[in-house]
Amino acid sequence: MNVQLWGTRGSLAAPGPDTVRYGGNTACVQVTGQDGTVLLLDGGTGMRRAGQLLGSDPRRVDVLLTHLHMDHIQGLGFFSPLRQPGWVVHLYGPGSTTQGLRARLSRYLSPPTFPVLLRELACELHLHEVACGDFDIGPFHVSSGLICHPNHAVGYRIQEGDCVLAYLPDHEPALGVPHFPLAAEWTSGYRLAAGADLLIHDAQYSSAEYPERIGFGHSSIEQSIQFAALAGVKQLVPFHHDPAHSDEDLDQLMAAAVAETGPNFIVTPGMEGAVFEL
Repeated sequence: MNVQLWGTRGSLAAPGPDTVRYGGNTACVQVTGQDGTVLLLDGGTGMRRAGQLLGSDPRRVDVLLTHLHMDHIQGLGFFSPLRQPGWVVHLYGPGSTTQGLRARLSRYLSPPTFPVLLRELACELHLHEVACGDFDIGPFHVSSGLICHPNHAVGYRIQEGDCVLAYLPDHEPALGVPHFPLAAEWTSGYRLAAGADLLIHDAQYSSAEYPERIGFGHSSIEQSIQFAALAGVKQLVPFHHDPAHSDEDLDQLMAAAVAETGPNFIVTPGMEGAVFEL
């Protein structure tokens, strides 16, 4: 399993002319199986680059959306396979208590927010609603489940052979908890992350910032490390960085969080373009 980060919601505030290291695109992660099967996790602005590098020969690609906040679907309208005949795109994501996935996506892919309607896309498009359940895509066994984030969000656990990736990019498992972490069975997202080889997890805030943002649906860097420790993962990728943090801020915050928590697993801050082989 090959995992590549195309968008990490990274820093935009780095001073000077140098390209930011953590990246400026919103969430999109590509997962490629040994047989070439491609999954894209979320459809943020990083999706545009992912689409360009998939090439021009029509094929199937599966897109798994965690939720429909704008930073996770902005790339859909600029994802070239959706606009090309011959491509087969399977799009998975959560509905709501009042609207299905098609209706929810149509609110973005329609005027005045976008000039092309969902029904006008040239590809062969299949929509699948997910909440809590398992399904297979090629060599991948995918588990989904509701997690703690506003407006119906899901996390994903993706397994190929013995390799497991857990993807929880917007997640606040500490919400309403007097002492985090709680026992595993009471913690949001634990079932999806337990024992994963690689966990990509929300780490938007510093520990000083989090108390003023409780309920926003995001975690501090320290909480992401604590959650990873509870889940017993082998490697953590802190993800979904606050764009107000510069590269220098993130370097310092990550180092301080690791020093404070002392994890017994690898912590690799998510940077755009990073590749992980499982």
